[in-house]
Amino acid sequence: MLGISRWTEKGGSYRTIQRFFQTTIEWSKLNWHLFLEHRYTQGEYVAMAGDHTVVTKSGKQTHGLGYFFSSIQNKPVKGLEFFSLSMINISRRESTPILMEQTIRVKSNVSENEEVSTAPAEKRKRGRPKGSKNKNHRDIKLPAHLEVIQKHIASTLAMIGQKVHVRYMLLDGAFGNNNAVQMSRRCSLHLISKLRFDAALYYPYKGPQKRRKYGEKVNPHQISEHYLVSQIHEDEFETRIYGFQARSKKFPDLLNIAVIQRINHKTNKICHVILFSSDLDLDTKELVDFYALRFQIEFNFRDAKQFWGLEDFMNTKETHVNNAANLAMFMVNASHALSDQMSASESSMSILDLKSYFRGRKYVKEVLKYLPNKPDVFLIETLFAKVGLLGSINCLNSP
Repeated sequence: MLGISRWTEKGGSYRTIQRFFQTTIEWSKLNWHLFLEHRYTQGEYVAMAGDHTVVTKSGKQTHGLGYFFSSIQNKPVKGLEFFSLSMINISRRESTPILMEQTIRVKSNVSENEEVSTAPAEKRKRGRPKGSKNKNHRDIKLPAHLEVIQKHIASTLAMIGQKVHVRYMLLDGAFGNNNAVQMSRRCSLHLISKLRFDAALYYPYKGPQKRRKYGEKVNPHQISEHYLVSQIHEDEFETRIYGFQARSKKFPDLLNIAVIQRINHKTNKICHVILFSSDLDLDTKELVDFYALRFQIEFNFRDAKQFWGLEDFMNTKETHVNNAANLAMFMVNASHALSDQMSASESSMSILDLKSYFRGRKYVKEVLKYLPNKPDVFLIETLFAKVGLLGSINCLNSP
């Protein structure tokens, strides 16, 4: 907060910044209107993406502090976790964060003095228990964390209304399960995600027995050429994409499957990735492309941490923490909108260029205050343009 106050103009004292962080702000609406004004054109194709990000923190007083798994460090770390929803503009291949909410870890109901039984559970006999019934995989109770995410999606869709049509929800492999599918369908969205590499899939049964659903098991390394969609050769490597419909015993309905094989002809090794969607009409190439666009939200997290203080804020109270995280994501959106306006046609303007330009303007304005006579307007504008270029990487258009 002190750093922000030092770069503000008149009226932006440290006390004013403190009051700003104590204010409850509807950041979702702010980001949504910025998206409509600067990041969207009527008729463009839009999807929704969601993901978690972890911010490392020390101390004991920060609201929501706990241990969360960090995919970057590949282990649980002490810090805060946030869930973000983003609008993915398919046409521009850009991500615009809309919602940023903190994840609160629910404590166990077991008290400190209560003893927990460590005796091994009784081993169940082989086979299906007598009298058990088939489970309804559609009408299920969602886990607590998915219920929270469902509320976030529903509130965002209610805010969007009819202004933008959203059909797909893009989530990473942590959501590649039936619970996430049912959550998305209850929000009238189709899920696009990734299955485990060893997921058990079966081709639909096409024999005479009408009640039988599961046919031959899918081997991701031996798929019929009938399902081949594309094939790319790069030196000794070959990438193949297969598309077909399959069933899983964990899902109640057919799945639209895309298997991406990567073959090393030098070592004859094959690796694969299994993507899926609940929309059976989605083209295989679009399924792969949409899932690849999900990664754009990771660039938003990177920019927020590297440039806009998501990793560095020292606020501890709930409202302050929420404002600090959402301010960082809002600045990601604002900086992208500014760079689009200020970029030259032949080169794009990075966030470093943007910060360099406005830092240069600040330096010039502070120096001009100490001059006895105010220079000519043309000289001032030249100084603004030249000093702003000193730390930039790409060529800029002077506004």
